[in-house]
Amino acid sequence: MGKTYERIDGRLRKFIETQPMFFVATAPLSGDGTVNLSPKGLRGTLAVLDAHTVAYLDFAGSNAETIAHLRENGRVTLMWCAFDGPPTIVRVHGRGEPVFRDDSRWPGLLRHFDIDPTPHGLRAVIVVHAALIRDTCGYAVPLMSYDTDRDLHERRFAREDDASLSTYFAGKEHIASSIDGLPGLPLPLPPTPAR
Repeated sequence: MGKTYERIDGRLRKFIETQPMFFVATAPLSGDGTVNLSPKGLRGTLAVLDAHTVAYLDFAGSNAETIAHLRENGRVTLMWCAFDGPPTIVRVHGRGEPVFRDDSRWPGLLRHFDIDPTPHGLRAVIVVHAALIRDTCGYAVPLMSYDTDRDLHERRFAREDDASLSTYFAGKEHIASSIDGLPGLPLPLPPTPAR
């Protein structure tokens, strides 16, 4: 019914890389803090960097809970569900960190992704180092068909440049700090590095 893995490779890696969406869960250290659970999608925005590390692109949005929680304590769980094919759920529990535009690792990390992040208001690359890798049955997960990615995010943020994106973020209540008041996305955004 469930198995623990030492590495993200082979069948497990293929499963992770072919899912059209996944979920990210984080929480602050405070016992009465707000737990965050975010769905993530768009093909090409997740990459398995090696047998113990995955990363995904963190795009513009109306809050930055994941970034804030990772900056505070690093705890994160990623989950993939099979909505077609054999019923499978995979979880990667680990430590994560947001890598921002002014980090020397930024250009090297971007090479792992099969999408042009420019029109999406890329804020960070979230890097997750796996501590526990498990799969379980997905018998109760419904069968659903994947049609295509929505283009709304790209259409909305393609018109922004670094300055207007920073202004947009500054106007949102939970970007620079989380719902619980933790430091979130550092503002203003550093300029997008030349590719």
